[in-house]
Amino acid sequence: MPATRSATRSISGAAASAVAASAKARSPVKRKAKPAEPEEQTSPKKLRENALTTSTNGTTASGPTVLPQDTPSLLPAVLSFSFEDAKKHLIKVDSRFEDLFSKLKCRPYEHLERVDPFWTLVQSILGQQISWLAARSITHRFIRIYDPSIPEKPVVEDGVLKTKYTMHPTAPQVASTDIATLRAAGLSGRKAEYVRDLAERFADGRLSATKILEADDEKLSEMLIEVRGIGQWTVDMFAIFSLRRPDILPVGDLGVQRGVLRWFLALHSPAHPYTISPKKLPKAPADDAEPASDGESSEIPSPNGVTDPPAGTSSNVSSILPAPPSTPKKGVKQSNSETDPIAPLPPQFTPSINRTLNKLQPSKPPLPEGMTVQILKSRLDGKKKIKGAFITPKEMEVLTDSWRPYRSLGVYYMWALAEEKMG
Repeated sequence: MPATRSATRSISGAAASAVAASAKARSPVKRKAKPAEPEEQTSPKKLRENALTTSTNGTTASGPTVLPQDTPSLLPAVLSFSFEDAKKHLIKVDSRFEDLFSKLKCRPYEHLERVDPFWTLVQSILGQQISWLAARSITHRFIRIYDPSIPEKPVVEDGVLKTKYTMHPTAPQVASTDIATLRAAGLSGRKAEYVRDLAERFADGRLSATKILEADDEKLSEMLIEVRGIGQWTVDMFAIFSLRRPDILPVGDLGVQRGVLRWFLALHSPAHPYTISPKKLPKAPADDAEPASDGESSEIPSPNGVTDPPAGTSSNVSSILPAPPSTPKKGVKQSNSETDPIAPLPPQFTPSINRTLNKLQPSKPPLPEGMTVQILKSRLDGKKKIKGAFITPKEMEVLTDSWRPYRSLGVYYMWALAEEKMG
């Protein structure tokens, strides 16, 4: 009759007790009992492997370093500040924000969803430096490692993803998966290592939803950047779209840099008005998405930081972050066909609203020292870029200083400003 797991544990426990009793009877000297201790003092690497041994259905065989079952794993759908107060502040320092708020929802801060931080960051790593189609395929194959009941390939009809995902792998599951298995799902060797590193940190408690929530912006950055494959840009997007932090300024995001330049050029030069790009407004689920060919991202990131693929391609956009943007090569146009499949298209701005948006403020914040309207124009033209950037971190800090402590909200709208060729 085959031995059950519980029977095996009972037998093992009884045997261990007997051995211990026998050893104690032979000699009271403690140092003679030391040969039985190495199993408790194995190397960190061996301990991690033993502690995180997990089957694909999520059952842990040994779990001293795995978080307790009652440990919260989701980030709550709440704000740490008053959204109305934030709106009032931004409108007070720049009245043009009033019409932006009225015509385009600040989605991360108005459409609140619970977020799994582990899965959000996993998908960010999976999507790094590849197209959204490749990311969708790899994510599907990655999930299928742990849920073989789903089809071998994602089911897509008329560009809409039909595959229903009822689960995603937990940190202990991923931490116990060997690199070869992860690579078989389409991950590069490095990405497989990055995902394992992230999973191990969540599984052993170095990272958790609670620790992430309790960390201030600086500590959050320190904790996440320790994870291989996560940089400051990913941290900033995670802080805005998943944690809904109110005062994040992603100085390295080229889309935000362009938006800030357009926003302040329009403020200081009525001859250069700006508009909201229709391509950058959220799409309705039924809308067909067309690839962008203007050399920049064609939309605002979705509620939790992803620049989403065409409508319906993701079953749970609330848990995805965007992959870090690649550095544009000189003379080569970049293409990004991803669009946000969540919110319906807001009404088009009328000429009267555009006039209101572009009117001069009663008191304009000064441009940073050494910056002029002509320099703003040349930066947007690409003639005066600074090491591949449109604007320096210091210049960005100065221009947006009046937005504090709610810079995240202003940043969200900077992604939406339309491209305008300087004349």
